[in-house]
Amino acid sequence: AYTPSLAPMKRLNPKLPSAQAVTRDSSDARLPDDVVSDQVRRLEVFALVSGGLWGIGLVMDAFVYPAAVGLATPDRTGIAIEAGAVAFAVALYAWVRLSQQAAPAKVDAGLWLMLVNAAAIALLETWATDPTRLMLGHLSWTAIVILLSAIIVPVPPRKMLIGSLVAASFSPFGVWLGHLRGVDTPSAFETLLMYMPTYSCALAAVIPAQMFQRMGRRLREARDLGSYELEVLLGEGGMGEVWRARHRLLARPAAIKLVRPERVGVGVTHDTRTAQRRFESEAQATATLTSPHTVRLFDFGITDDGRFYYVMELLDGRDMAALVDTFGPLPPERVLFLLRQVCHSLAEAHGRGLVHRDIKPANIFVCRLGRDADVVKVLDFGLVQYAERDPGQDLTKSLATLQQGIAGTPAFMAPEVIVGERQVDHRADIYALGCVAYFLLTGQHVFPRASQMQVLIDHVSTAPAPPSAHAPMPVPPWLDALVLACLEKQPEARPYDADEVLSRIDQHGGPASWDTAQARQWWATHVPAVETAG
Repeated sequence: AYTPSLAPMKRLNPKLPSAQAVTRDSSDARLPDDVVSDQVRRLEVFALVSGGLWGIGLVMDAFVYPAAVGLATPDRTGIAIEAGAVAFAVALYAWVRLSQQAAPAKVDAGLWLMLVNAAAIALLETWATDPTRLMLGHLSWTAIVILLSAIIVPVPPRKMLIGSLVAASFSPFGVWLGHLRGVDTPSAFETLLMYMPTYSCALAAVIPAQMFQRMGRRLREARDLGSYELEVLLGEGGMGEVWRARHRLLARPAAIKLVRPERVGVGVTHDTRTAQRRFESEAQATATLTSPHTVRLFDFGITDDGRFYYVMELLDGRDMAALVDTFGPLPPERVLFLLRQVCHSLAEAHGRGLVHRDIKPANIFVCRLGRDADVVKVLDFGLVQYAERDPGQDLTKSLATLQQGIAGTPAFMAPEVIVGERQVDHRADIYALGCVAYFLLTGQHVFPRASQMQVLIDHVSTAPAPPSAHAPMPVPPWLDALVLACLEKQPEARPYDADEVLSRIDQHGGPASWDTAQARQWWATHVPAVETAG
């Protein structure tokens, strides 16, 4: 098992040590996979445009031009060449679109498209027409194809140089073949002059390829975080960005959260060193949590550009917000199955004197783990603080200053957090847990108001309706009472901690009527292929 790093905070240099660079000497220069995927989509468009242009030429030569000049028989050679080019472009588009090959493997298809287009142009110039009609200074369409391919196809410079030189040579080769067939062709010197612009474009095609290579290296350096390399952006939120990442030496994937500096005090307290010490202390505390229902924290640190980051386990499933948004409110028995696990995570944190401060459906992940399903992982301890710390020195704001920055999510904030009381402890998490249970049972927030400020006022002063008033399925009276107890305005009127909530569930809930087998069946039926997220 990988032990979370509890060493002092690291300020990372994005450039790799030489020993690591040796293991990734070629891939350091290539573009990141998500950027290559974007380029492959552009390649699909390029293939369609190429096929469309050849199709227009085919229609013009087969129908429009013969009708305009009164030809009884169109140029069959030219039509055959154009039809072949159309077929190849369509086939290549279908392969790039439908193939299961990785995106980097599809990039080379762009070179084949360039070569086939160049060959078709050469055949039209030197086989379907009289080569003597070519004029000095003539810019072949091959030059345009080469330049477009250099911009769209992100291959290494050497490969682009070889491919573009081969493409540029098709037309001179066709002139030479015409000479062998006995056709009156330009001299070798005239042929060289005619296609000199094409060869110049072939050499110039290396420049975009070099730019792609430099961009790939810089992107990879910018995304490197110690032993981890960022791969795909999974999502963004108020706290920062979450990326899928991989460890350089291990096969294990991970999720990395880049935290906005202002969310840990930088730019607010104007004391970066204090913010760093606070981040380090709280990250270390989070890393010590061992509940199977708390997301595992592997590492943490700070990048050279001042962004804080966490390295966490990568999860396969959906957060509770997405689960309810997609499938609607959950039956009470399943809600209790999930709440037990959330309480297990929070009970450990509360026992260690930690307050999560941002419990909400989006921060509670429901996933498949091994053979188990409906496994809960509590995420994002980014606002965690020690219960005994003076909240006035943290991110807690009074109602008058909430418009300038809110620590947490208004729909799930406890009244004492909203009004800026100085003694905020783990019972603020209990209030948020009641809001989460309300959302799971009803599919709506406790106070579903349009105005953020009105929501905050309601949390402070308005009594909530019981979940049973809005839930589509019957809610047991004792569960109604438990949720409302968690939503009491005064902290002392709520269950004392997560252990007490769990005890009440076990006392009244009886034997669990929703279990892992039912959860596994539900996932197999409703989400047969679970997307990976973090």
